Amino acid sequence: MFYDVDLHSRLMLGTAQYPSPAVLAAAIEASGAEVITVSLRREGAAGQAFRDLLRQSGRRILPNTAGCHTAREAVTTAQMARELFGTRWIKLEVIGHADTLQPDPFALLEAARILCAEGFEVFPYTTEDLILGERLIEAGCRVLMPWGAPIGSGQGLRHEEALRSYRAHFAGVPVVIDAGIGAPSQAARAMEMGFDAVLLNTAVARATDPVAMARAFGTAIAAGRMAFEAGLMPRRDMAVASTPALGLADLGPADLGEALA
Repeated sequence: MFYDVDLHSRLMLGTAQYPSPAVLAAAIEASGAEVITVSLRREGAAGQAFRDLLRQSGRRILPNTAGCHTAREAVTTAQMARELFGTRWIKLEVIGHADTLQPDPFALLEAARILCAEGFEVFPYTTEDLILGERLIEAGCRVLMPWGAPIGSGQGLRHEEALRSYRAHFAGVPVVIDAGIGAPSQAARAMEMGFDAVLLNTAVARATDPVAMARAFGTAIAAGRMAFEAGLMPRRDMAVASTPALGLADLGPADLGEALA
């Protein structure tokens, strides 16, 4: 549940880089995703037809502030998105490093405080830093979105132990893995670790068959969550026999000879 909205699908799907609007529409349908993200800059470039396609999908739209590098720029973009799409939801991105696309923690927190005060329901793209996560919650965010790896890198969960600690630390907060997921197995792994959802774009949009890949991700995420809820077996350092020793026949040397005769 995100900001009191109950969703069935745990996949959030981006809408950029698809080879055609028809492929995008088919991928959204195949994925089963109920939330789709859209950059205001992308929407502006594509025009009314793109906006109509998104609305016709019947999915909840999560606008984002992709490409913003200052808190002021992100706040202005969010305000424009609210007017354009009629939603208080906003995925907040404030990029601080041009190469890694790592968020600027200071500008991110500043923008989050302003937007939460204005009634926005903020989904902040952040790192796995626990202190920053605490400050974002104090600012009014009720969802956290740490990266798995740099945007578009396909590296998966690059700092898995840190993300595991993050999930445990914010046990009562919805946490979404955002960015860096390149394969359905990586998305399933995130779900097995107890994260609430996965947001991705490039791995589907740039696949040879985006529609089939969208379906694969939807299936993997559902399977990963099912495994988490069923209770995964703990990892062990030594082998443990699956067949118990209790009840097995105790064959001595004589008995063994007779059995082989």
